[in-house]
Amino acid sequence: MSTGAIYHKSLRNHERWISLDESMQGKISDMALRGIRVIEMAGLAPAPFCGMVLSDFGAKVIRIDRTKNPPDTDRLGRGKKSVAVDLKQKKGIEVVKKLCSGADVLIEPFRPGVMEKLGLGPETLMVDNPGLVYARLTGYGQKGSLSHRAGHDINYIATSGVLSTLGRKHENPCAPVNLLGDFAGGGLMCALGVVLALFERTRSGRGQVVDANMVQGSAYVSNFLWAMKDTFVWGAERGENLLDTGSPFYETYKTADGKFMSVGALEPQFYAALLKGLQLDPDKVSQYGDRKEMKKIFTDIFLSKTRDEWTEAFRDLDACVEPILDMDEAPLHPHNQTNNTFLKNPRGGYEAGPAPGLSRTPGVSTLEPQPVIGQHTLEVLQDAGYSQEDIRSLVDAGAVEQTSTSSKL
Repeated sequence: MSTGAIYHKSLRNHERWISLDESMQGKISDMALRGIRVIEMAGLAPAPFCGMVLSDFGAKVIRIDRTKNPPDTDRLGRGKKSVAVDLKQKKGIEVVKKLCSGADVLIEPFRPGVMEKLGLGPETLMVDNPGLVYARLTGYGQKGSLSHRAGHDINYIATSGVLSTLGRKHENPCAPVNLLGDFAGGGLMCALGVVLALFERTRSGRGQVVDANMVQGSAYVSNFLWAMKDTFVWGAERGENLLDTGSPFYETYKTADGKFMSVGALEPQFYAALLKGLQLDPDKVSQYGDRKEMKKIFTDIFLSKTRDEWTEAFRDLDACVEPILDMDEAPLHPHNQTNNTFLKNPRGGYEAGPAPGLSRTPGVSTLEPQPVIGQHTLEVLQDAGYSQEDIRSLVDAGAVEQTSTSSKL
């Protein structure tokens, strides 16, 4: 098949999926990924986050969940649709193949070889759909001595070398929850890979396999540390550098009410403003003085007032000093409200809204509910061209499940 023929087939699939959900057109017509169809194999953390990013910017994401009432632990499914499929049945595998035949993107989070054993590997799916972007999101990648090994975020960033740099002096390395591996190096880098492959497809008409793994991704996100390793910024041991709690003017400090302030007064002008806010004599507290002594001075002073009192003291000073807001406070901060940094979800709580902002084709401004597993099975199969008789046969065989009772054959 020629490149031109592949490209036109891709366009036909693209146009077909745009027309499937007319009820959503008013909401997604001005989004950057409008009309992009994504199949997401259910997983945890990085893959759902990748799918959520694509969904937030207008892609139609269909999550393939398991049947037989599995526990629903995914909290990153906003705006997605759920199809429950029994992947142990040949009929279930055929359903996934059919959905992928008209999709632009597939996201899969399994260890190498799992999708091939299911008959859903790229060499199978991309024969029928050469324009498919096949995103493989794993911990260790598709090759290498650890590729089949189990692991979690903390293991991946340990292998990448990044974890060795995180933490205070004389303490164990400290993982930043699972943000660096799962989300920054994993889900977000995978989303970038998907968008890059989609952009390249506009030229070639061909899809490709995206190998997004958290070891490589977390290393790439942290490349600044490697680039600065021979400088004063990052050349010392852990906890002794400019940005890793080694500097008293780049630190967090406890206040009188048990809350905290952040200090990032690196440059001389900001350090001068810091001393002004703390009412310290600059001749007695040089920025290049004894760090241990300076940190003790700052610690004692910050403990003399509450966080809100310090916030007020620095309100008109450009000192790079800000209060550390907790997760209940951050969504209510006027700056964050102005920028819609957080949006209310259907449960009444707050979640971070899409970023970055786009001037013409922004992401969602309201958050849709999390899908119930199997909630959209009938709807999605009907959109994919299955007859009611075929759907009934699949349901009766247990190859698919529909959770909602509102949809009837």
